[in-house]
Amino acid sequence: MRRGTRGGGRRHSNDERCDGSEQRRSHHRHGSHVGERASVPYVSQTIRVVDVPFLDLRAQHAPLREDLLAAIEMLIDTSEFTIGPTVVEFEQQYAAFCRRKFCVGTASGLDAIRLALVAAGIGRGDEVIVPALTFVATFEAVTQAGATPVPVDISDLDYGLDATAVAAAVEPRTRALLPVHLYGQLADMSRLVEIAQARELVVIEDAAQAHGATRDGRSPGEGTRAAAFSFYPGKNLGAMGDAGAVVTDDEDVAAGVRRLREHGQSGKYRHETIGWTSRLDAVQAAVLRCKLPHLNGWNEERRRIAASYSDRLNGLGDIALPPTPPGSEPVWHLYVIRTAAPARLAAYLQQRGIQTARHYPEPPHLTAAYAHLGYSHGRFPVAEALASQCLSLPIFPTMRDAQVDAVCDGIAAYFAHG
Repeated sequence: MRRGTRGGGRRHSNDERCDGSEQRRSHHRHGSHVGERASVPYVSQTIRVVDVPFLDLRAQHAPLREDLLAAIEMLIDTSEFTIGPTVVEFEQQYAAFCRRKFCVGTASGLDAIRLALVAAGIGRGDEVIVPALTFVATFEAVTQAGATPVPVDISDLDYGLDATAVAAAVEPRTRALLPVHLYGQLADMSRLVEIAQARELVVIEDAAQAHGATRDGRSPGEGTRAAAFSFYPGKNLGAMGDAGAVVTDDEDVAAGVRRLREHGQSGKYRHETIGWTSRLDAVQAAVLRCKLPHLNGWNEERRRIAASYSDRLNGLGDIALPPTPPGSEPVWHLYVIRTAAPARLAAYLQQRGIQTARHYPEPPHLTAAYAHLGYSHGRFPVAEALASQCLSLPIFPTMRDAQVDAVCDGIAAYFAHG
């Protein structure tokens, strides 16, 4: 026994086709859960319904349509559908965006985490500390790398790994930390890196929701072995299907991920290790190239909407707003409030045409998939409280002021009637 109680289309040149151009579903690798149906409180007979989707990709894609079609048309002409110039160009551009030396595209965000772990030498017999609340892919990546995920509670200050809990959880078999930048806000990487350096641990960041986020001037992958991103369609930078990437300043890790994503080969038919088929598809790279120049602007729109929510919802009912520690610049992939009855509020808002979601109502350690780890309910109180109280409100770059008003008015009406 260890750590606590167990059991318990226009033609463009190659350079110009995407630059300068300007969901109804949620999202990943970090997937989405639609707001639960529940009994509905009293609703006034006069409801002003404004359709507010949880995410609206059609509105995002509309001004990019011509450039997206042109980019795909170019691939039809060149037939370079796997590792080719389009993939390489995107990797170079995204590495520059992340201020990292290398970017290696992968088939998904899950693959990005798993390949980064394996390339960093994590495998059978190793234990990897992960946050107790995250999308299950964080745990899956560790398992698929051959290691064991060891959940640790999160901090109420940022919903990332609690550094004090991490320090207490390190044991002889602990080889790595896998912090998650949940909802688009960086974990306390300064403290986590300090702990890792003192204990000689590898740090791989799950940055699947944190495209462009910073904290204390630090961006994902800075001072760590690598950071893994997802480009699932609902992400701040989303493809038109599954896609991911590893960014790193470590040349060996970058080379390792390149080998692993393509059957472990360092050259054609030169297989140095057992690998996977996990290449970034050129079609997805073309889409991402078109979207990347707009990412900063889209993130600023998310920040504007988040600020409006925080101003309008502050002090309303029992709502707890998302925490933002000093020095943090989140990108608001999700705007998650806490309330005692999130399913009831979600059902009320649904009646008013407002879609919400839950991220994530069941922590991985309480799922059937990870019951074998032996962690019982109550083991990680902060993570489990957030899971039971979370409700994600609509937030996307093309969201209209009237839609923001509808969400805030709907929540105010819920508490007034409740």
